Parts: sequence; C-alpha cells; structure tokens
Amino acid sequence: MEILTTLKLLHVLATVLLLGSVLGLAVWVWRNRGDATFYSRVLRRPGLFGWLLMALGVLSLPFSGWWMVHLVGWPLGQTWILASSVLYTLGALAWLWLLVRLNRLRLAKAASGLKFTLALAIFSFVCFFAIAGLMGAKPV
Repeated sequence: MEILTTLKLLHVLATVLLLGSVLGLAVWVWRNRGDATFYSRVLRRPGLFGWLLMALGVLSLPFSGWWMVHLVGWPLGQTWILASSVLYTLGALAWLWLLVRLNRLRLAKAASGLKFTLALAIFSFVCFFAIAGLMGAKPV
C-alpha cells in the first residue's frame, strides 16, 4: 500500500478512536451520574482504556497530519490548516485540563465544579469535531 494512503488510514483511525473514546466516556459518565462513588473510579478501568485511546489519538494526530501535509505538498499557511492547528492546540489543552480536574474529583471524592468540568469536556469535543469537519471539507 502506498505510504500516503496508509498514513491517511492511520490518521482517520486515530481520529475515530479519539472521538469514539470521548463519546464512550461521555455515555459512561451519563449512565453513572447518580452513583456517589463514580468520581473515585473515573480514571480506573474501564475508563483507563478510554483515556489511553484518547491519549494515543491526541499524541499521534499532529505527527501524522504534518506528515500527510508534507507528502501532499500543501503549504502550511493555508487558512484551514492554520485554523485546525489552533483548534487542536486549544482542544488538547482543554483535554489536559479536563484530565487534571477529573483526577482531582477522583482524589477528593466530592462532586464540586462539575459544570466547569462539563464545559471543558464539551469545548474539547467541539474543537476536535470542528477539526474533523475542516479535514473532511479541505477548503483549499
């Protein structure tokens, strides 16, 4: 298989894993929202598997994306590539902040500041979903 085709396939797979893991964890949180001990288990199994899949996606996407842009020969100054880079940076920082907040919730065993935690999760998801839309549209 040609390297560009393989790279596109891996990039799409990482995106699907990232967004699928986010959706899976969101459903898991929604279904367990009444459980008092839920926040002490957020970063443990099976949530750990979802977090690891998301981390793999977050770490691999910039490298595979840059490599594809380099192979195709697109200039990095195109608006949709720059917008995707800014959205990716904001979404990844929100995702890391979300990890810290959820770990604090797990250690404190208290559910305080859940609205801001939810806002971080939604913001991060919207950023990554918008990036997927920009990548699909490729407004060259």
